Amino acid sequence: MVHISALLGLLATSAMVAAAPAAMPTPTAAPDLAKRASCTFSGSSGAAAASKSKTSCATIVLSSVAVPSGTTLDLTGLKSGTKVIFEGTTTFGYEEWSGPLISVSGTSITVEGASGNVIDGGGARWWDGEGSNGGKTKPKFFYAHSLTKSSITGLNFKNSPVQLMSINSATTLAVTNINMDNSAGASLGHNTDAFDVGSSTGVTITNANIQNQDDCLAINSGTSITFTGGTCSGGHGLSIGSVGGRSDNVVKTINILSSTIKNSQNGVRIKTVYGATGSVSDVVYKDITLSGITKYGIVIEQDYENGSPTGTPTTGVPITGLTVSGVTGSVASSATNVYILCGKGACSGWTWTGNKVTGGKTSSKCENVPSGASC
Repeated sequence: MVHISALLGLLATSAMVAAAPAAMPTPTAAPDLAKRASCTFSGSSGAAAASKSKTSCATIVLSSVAVPSGTTLDLTGLKSGTKVIFEGTTTFGYEEWSGPLISVSGTSITVEGASGNVIDGGGARWWDGEGSNGGKTKPKFFYAHSLTKSSITGLNFKNSPVQLMSINSATTLAVTNINMDNSAGASLGHNTDAFDVGSSTGVTITNANIQNQDDCLAINSGTSITFTGGTCSGGHGLSIGSVGGRSDNVVKTINILSSTIKNSQNGVRIKTVYGATGSVSDVVYKDITLSGITKYGIVIEQDYENGSPTGTPTTGVPITGLTVSGVTGSVASSATNVYILCGKGACSGWTWTGNKVTGGKTSSKCENVPSGASC
């Protein structure tokens, strides 16, 4: 590196031998010494090193990281514009704790999976048929909290201990091409929700491919949320709710579109909490294909309590401006095609067109079905 004093000396010498005084050159800006690097982390020390160095890296490559037991791969508070790439197979040590195994937050963050990536939660070590309701304490998998103007793309998750992706306090988040293979947990996996969304605005989930044992999607609160092009298998369907009993109990402007639900308990599902307050409005389910549904093709109920219906609807969480259009397909002969249980006057302004769910029973227990809908 040329020192400033040497540079001035050279300029002075040049000026003495020149025929005429030369103009001073335009100074060149000093290089940005704080410019962040591309960093690669791997192995059993990779998680700690990545968490320690995360704000110094413009790109964080996580290459076959083995996260120690009881430890979060902490990617919270990333600097704006940071890119995170998962490559190889990410694994986690075993411990009974609540997690999360991975947590990411920041503004203008890009999280993506390299070709062939696998993020393996090793859920079988925790699965006991009780999920988050008892038994072993199980870690939640992936927190996408407080992400703004960000994206998560192309991650391949496997064997989630309980809930996969918690999306909370997010604004303008695109989640694309997420795969979740929890098929190994078919007998003992429980509460393995794929996407739990709360208190978020402008979330779009596109082309998800999910095999799990609970809701493929559960929107508990939030506005302007879209789920489209998804395939859901083995779980409890595409759900709004349960709504009520939280600090935020408003669900508004939701579009659930062009998706397939197969070999699941339910297809289209809206559940509000018994005795609670809140609201569900401007929700659209459109072009949803069902097959192999074992409980309800379409179920909308205002009596949900502690994971089970009471049979008595309440009116504190009205469902208004609902559109159900083009929900078609079949359910098992022991299942119910459509079940609607509303409190008096608590369901209104519905549009119900082009729906045809067959193969199961016609419910005799529907109550307060709003004008235009059929049960």
